Amino acid sequence: MPQEEKSVTTARPAHTDERSDERPEERPDDRYDAQRIERKWSERWQSDSLLYAAEERSTKPKYYVLEMLPYPSGALHMGHVRNYSIGDALARYMWMNGYNVLHPMGWDSFGLPAENAAIKNNTPPREWTLRNIAAMKAQMKRIGFGYDWSREVTTCLPEYYRWNQWFFLKLYEAGLAYRKKSKLNWCPECATVLANEQVVGGMCWRHENTRVEQRELEQWFLRITKYADELLRDLEKLQGWPEKVRVMQQNWIGRSAGTLVDFDLGGTVGPAGSTITVFTTRVDTIYGATSVQLAPEHPLVGDIIARNPTLRTQVEELISEQRRAKEAGDIGNIEKHGVFTGRYAKNPYNGEALPVWVANYILMDYGTGAIMSVPAHDERDFEFATKYNLPIRVVILPASSDPEETTAEPPLPFTTMDGILVNSGEFSGLGCAEAIEGMSAYAAEKNFGKATVAFRIKDWGISRQRYWGTPIPMVYCERDGVVPVAEKDLPVILPDQVKVTLSGGSPLLNVPEFLNTTCPKCGGPARRETDTMDTFVDSSWYFYRYADAQNDKAPFDSAKIAYWFPIDQYIGGVEHAILHLIYSRFWTKFMRDMGQVTNDEPIARLFTQGMVIKDGAKMSKSFGNVVSPDEMVARYGADATRMYSLFASPPDRDLDWQESGIEGIQRFLGRVYRFFTTNWDAPSSAPMTDSARRLQRKLHQTIKRVTDDFQGRWHFNTCISAIMELLNDANRRMLGTDDAHPVTGALVKADKIPQSLVAEVRRNIALLLAPMAPYLAHELWEMAGETSNLLKAPWPKYDAALAAEDEIEIPVQVNGKLRGVVVVSADAGEDKIKNTALADEKVKAAIAGKQMAKVIVVPKKLVSIVVR
Repeated sequence: MPQEEKSVTTARPAHTDERSDERPEERPDDRYDAQRIERKWSERWQSDSLLYAAEERSTKPKYYVLEMLPYPSGALHMGHVRNYSIGDALARYMWMNGYNVLHPMGWDSFGLPAENAAIKNNTPPREWTLRNIAAMKAQMKRIGFGYDWSREVTTCLPEYYRWNQWFFLKLYEAGLAYRKKSKLNWCPECATVLANEQVVGGMCWRHENTRVEQRELEQWFLRITKYADELLRDLEKLQGWPEKVRVMQQNWIGRSAGTLVDFDLGGTVGPAGSTITVFTTRVDTIYGATSVQLAPEHPLVGDIIARNPTLRTQVEELISEQRRAKEAGDIGNIEKHGVFTGRYAKNPYNGEALPVWVANYILMDYGTGAIMSVPAHDERDFEFATKYNLPIRVVILPASSDPEETTAEPPLPFTTMDGILVNSGEFSGLGCAEAIEGMSAYAAEKNFGKATVAFRIKDWGISRQRYWGTPIPMVYCERDGVVPVAEKDLPVILPDQVKVTLSGGSPLLNVPEFLNTTCPKCGGPARRETDTMDTFVDSSWYFYRYADAQNDKAPFDSAKIAYWFPIDQYIGGVEHAILHLIYSRFWTKFMRDMGQVTNDEPIARLFTQGMVIKDGAKMSKSFGNVVSPDEMVARYGADATRMYSLFASPPDRDLDWQESGIEGIQRFLGRVYRFFTTNWDAPSSAPMTDSARRLQRKLHQTIKRVTDDFQGRWHFNTCISAIMELLNDANRRMLGTDDAHPVTGALVKADKIPQSLVAEVRRNIALLLAPMAPYLAHELWEMAGETSNLLKAPWPKYDAALAAEDEIEIPVQVNGKLRGVVVVSADAGEDKIKNTALADEKVKAAIAGKQMAKVIVVPKKLVSIVVR
């Protein structure tokens, strides 16, 4: 009598041999209860404080994966969940691949929303912020994100912002922090200054419907322009960054090689002097200059209009026009207006006296705020000259391949560099590039100019007239002027009990115990700086602090930085491309120069995820379309919530929110759970039948697909789809459903699957799900009888031989049209493929009665038959 066949799970009788579409009987606990499972594992994880801790000393390769830290606004929304689910899946994958993973989290917790909340709710900003942090941290833990909370950073706490102040003092010592009066962007809603990068389309980056104004204020700046060349050059090192981000930074830095040229006004106009210095990238066209034009806010304009009320009124109107165009984000398309000043400036190359105009399309923050106008060879100058009937003089003609040929005057404006100089004195006959080099050298030789480089990027204004930020560690002494706070007196503590308003400058002006102090230099009475730092200072170096978060002697230990940096993978929104990401690169280069770090760049690889869209708009509190993950977790579970955010769209594309998608993921997870709890008819001693080999092949193909996606394009949606296909295939075979041949449609009886293969499929499904649905994966791992920690369990390896198909499908074309698909052995030669194709009934019908010209076989790809 044969030995009784044993099933994988023995709580219920094995499924009978009768073929049926009905599933084997399930145990009472077969229902997938996400809340029960997630509560169980959450309690276990919370009890292990070292579960996600990075090792300080390890022989393992390191991997630093980081999502951009959030502002603690009070609650996460699904946009956050998507970002953090991507990073968490990657961190878990790397843990399972044997890496020493650093995966921390913190809070970008200074900023205006806390002040707004203080006014609205009569709640101190610190209290409001810390309460929000506690709530959002609880949300993150409930969703199951694997963060090393021992490294948590909160930027509004003195133990962090003390080092903001320390860095500021070092920047000041190095001459990189300075104070000057400047016209700056002012948001009436924020009641504070904005950096250029924080003005988007003429609007505040926080208040998208609030137009930004211009105000002249004394401000603190960081000299980021000192690093402009290096910031631009080192973009080539960032091959792991999206090309679009590198292009955005390149354009924002805006390097222009050109020439400075002095035009003499023939006498002092006023305090601004007697010379107009222009910056031009096309000095080769200077003989075609027919006017000099100044930005309305150029210092010389102030001198010129000082005694001319009529001209002053006209210039003020130009300033207003320019401001409106800037606020609208449309300065490039401004309708060009100008006024003649009555002054003339001498062109140093030919001695010609050129009229000096003030024009609304000339910007003070580009170059020198003054240009030479060459209408024949510049589109904007041509438009202006045509409008005001100024001379237009051609000095560049198109280059000709025949030196004897006379080149006709081109349509104007002729702006290309592929030309020859004419009417340009001793430089006539030169090509444009050669002329620029020679004419720049001539200017330097004659001492009226030189070759130079200009940048679009400007120094970073960090002063903010608000309360909830890092105090700037400087004091103002009547005797000694501006004096830095001594390092030993750091941190300068931000006082707690402050009445917050959004008018009248910084609220700190009304706190005498903060405002009044003693001078660190002379000991006399002094007044503290009441501006606070731009919050982008906080986020410019926070990821370094994660490596040594408890250090109270220094910002961090340089040796720890040398181990962890650069960040292996950084994940966040593309909206930070020219804000946070440029500032953090600058901060790294400064720290390198002061010997704090050795790396040139902070981030090796950058990933910018798409937005979550709902009702046609980005999910945002300001649009009122936020979906709370708490509701989704309560309804469907954390695994389904986070897995949907990975499945609904490739992570670099926008995700169109559909709650029905989470329902679908929940049903899939339920099917996975039932696959583990069902008593399958799986004999322990059955041979590897054809059906079993097909399932084994599908398993190894799935492992390969998921692994390839994690190591490459991060299309988690295809990872999850592959696991779904594997589960469907396993369920069908375990139920004994007949196989349908993918091409012929012939039915093939599905044989029983050995117990060992069922166990292998179950084990690997748990492993493959672990990065994306960790709660359920841990439960399944335990149900499979495993006792090791799934977080550190080795990632499954696929066997290429087992993943290879026995048979492949090859399309057959006749005169370029698909006429059939044949199935051949994967190792079939050309003759076998050709004969199989010609024997196919559909192909024979397509070529019947025709003369065969040739048959082309592309191995494993295509058969192409040509007939006449």
